[in-house]
Amino acid sequence: MTGRARLGAVLWMIGATCSFAAMAVAGREIAADHDTFELMLYRSIIGVGIVLGLGGLTGHLGEIRFARFRLHLVRNVGHFTGQNLWFFAVATIPLAQVVALEFTTPLWVALAAPLLLGEALTWRKGLAVLLGFAGVLVVARPGAVELEPGVIAAALCAIGFAVSYIATKALSETETTTGILFWLTAMQTVFALVCAGFDGDIAAPVRGAVPFLVLVSICGLSAHYCLTRALMLAPASVVAPLDFARLPLVAVVGWALYGEPFALAILAGGALILVANFLNLRSPAVTESRS
Repeated sequence: MTGRARLGAVLWMIGATCSFAAMAVAGREIAADHDTFELMLYRSIIGVGIVLGLGGLTGHLGEIRFARFRLHLVRNVGHFTGQNLWFFAVATIPLAQVVALEFTTPLWVALAAPLLLGEALTWRKGLAVLLGFAGVLVVARPGAVELEPGVIAAALCAIGFAVSYIATKALSETETTTGILFWLTAMQTVFALVCAGFDGDIAAPVRGAVPFLVLVSICGLSAHYCLTRALMLAPASVVAPLDFARLPLVAVVGWALYGEPFALAILAGGALILVANFLNLRSPAVTESRS
């Protein structure tokens, strides 16, 4: 992997980080009016429209294929599960706690990538992930956090997101961004419709929530677009720890908008996370095979 590819992955992940942060705020604003399944339903419907519209305008609709359908299904089941748990956590516990607990994802990715993707897990990458996770523990302060549903949801969503990371990296070897995003929105529309309609009651979008639903949809797509582009340039075990940079950003947003505590622990944990990212980016290049 060249230095240019690393820089490109970093820039795409900056875009993903900002998109995820905006989506967290929008998700919290929607929580009072819609449950997570309804949120995912309307987000996905809007997303399908955006993907088809942009794909049609740019002539990329032909890139939507049924090849590797099973892997798309695995990716989107993992993401749908993780995203619902994430939105539930966003609405019930401080944003910094959600992101800190979610950031066990790179640990799962780093452990699974060598087995599933054939990526090398060097000592430097392993140290970077462990150091980043140490920073997360400093921020999360496990002994001071009650074991409430939101905390459990934030911890479990990491597993779903790890499945999504691994599958996205595998898909990026042969599939285009348009194809990946189409199956993301289309499959999750079906998943959400089934789950939201299971009790026979799907609430229509509340007027005040509509702008936030649109924002969640746009940010969700832009986040996945940026993430997919980053994974096309760099190994999953490099890209995943880059997402650690989202923690200090979300902590500041939570403090500024919702008065959530902004303790010295967040600054200390954020510093560890930045060091971990630096170590990860300085690791020797990994040669990947492309199909």
